[in-house]
Amino acid sequence: MATTLSSSLTEIRELKKEVTGLRMDLKRFIEHANQQHVQNALTDLKQNYAGLFANDQVETAKSELSSNMVADCGMRDKCYGVFLEFLQNTSQHIKDGRVSEEIIQSYRDQLKNMREAGPFDRCDTCFSQVYRLFEKQVDLMQSLGIYEDSSREQESITDIPEETAVSELLEPIANVLRFQILKSLAVQTRTFSDLSGLTGLRGGNLLFHIKKLTESGMILQSHDRGDYVITDKGFKALNAVSALYRETHHA
Repeated sequence: MATTLSSSLTEIRELKKEVTGLRMDLKRFIEHANQQHVQNALTDLKQNYAGLFANDQVETAKSELSSNMVADCGMRDKCYGVFLEFLQNTSQHIKDGRVSEEIIQSYRDQLKNMREAGPFDRCDTCFSQVYRLFEKQVDLMQSLGIYEDSSREQESITDIPEETAVSELLEPIANVLRFQILKSLAVQTRTFSDLSGLTGLRGGNLLFHIKKLTESGMILQSHDRGDYVITDKGFKALNAVSALYRETHHA
């Protein structure tokens, strides 16, 4: 009787190990499938809508430079042309499958040299707009998986900028509905109607949460009024939360 009980317990332990192994295999498969979905979606975005993204960046540059450059400067028109040409050139890399760190750094160096050649203190006002618009393009390239900044991987905990970390990483997903939206997009692309049905929100209430995620670079809209898709940044954020959850919940 004791031998039979011991044998049964051994079989149960072995069975539990097999089930645990199968669960881990299934989880890895799902994570791989989700990652493949993200890569496929980003590839589709880059192939079909990169031109639209690039054009949108140029139109944004035209509008914001016109509105925010120093108005009463005799060099305003000349500088506007130079700045716009610079941002038009950099925006074209959004259409590329890959942009190297060397290229991005060369543009930053070019801006630095241009600023050093600026004759007036108030040139800072105009150059700050160009820097901001360029870095906005770089953020989009990162969200699309076109550009990766390896230097960021070497930052220590003390180097993390608190306000940026909260506004661009923690706050966007520190909401049940936004986290729900992000999780759903990790499985497949969704329309506005899909997200409305998922969250129970409509109109401006849903747009508020979508805007939080898009402005932080967690999700993108494929084109005007098109499907929403998770970005590489959004998927990495989900993976980071998933890893933290597993580490802190051992049940």
